[in-house]
Amino acid sequence: MEISRVFARIAQRSASEAGRPWAFIAALSVVIVWAVSGPIFAYSDTWQLVINTGTTVVTFLMVFLIQNAQNRDTQAIQLKLDELIRATEGAHNRLMALENQSEETLQQVKEELATACEEPILAVAVPPQER
Repeated sequence: MEISRVFARIAQRSASEAGRPWAFIAALSVVIVWAVSGPIFAYSDTWQLVINTGTTVVTFLMVFLIQNAQNRDTQAIQLKLDELIRATEGAHNRLMALENQSEETLQQVKEELATACEEPILAVAVPPQER
């Protein structure tokens, strides 16, 4: 359980920092230094292998870190939406945790909601204290 918490913390922080301007500038600087060093190393296979290996390793690791952060964000949004559905009078509670349902169920709900959108919507006056 502790490894999971540490990984989540590292993943969230890494994903956040990777999206900042300094991270882009650092990556761009590495590419510029690599490109400028091309003539020094006579554009050798080793020179090309350095950038290929470096970018592959970074990309491979970042995929897992960013996916973890995205999963957490998506889960948090789904939980917030479920709470809004639960707390809203007249809402269809069967839509809660819909993301865990089968593709067939999702398609069925989508069709039902599309049909509901085609029906005229009656305006409901909301008292000022509930706004």
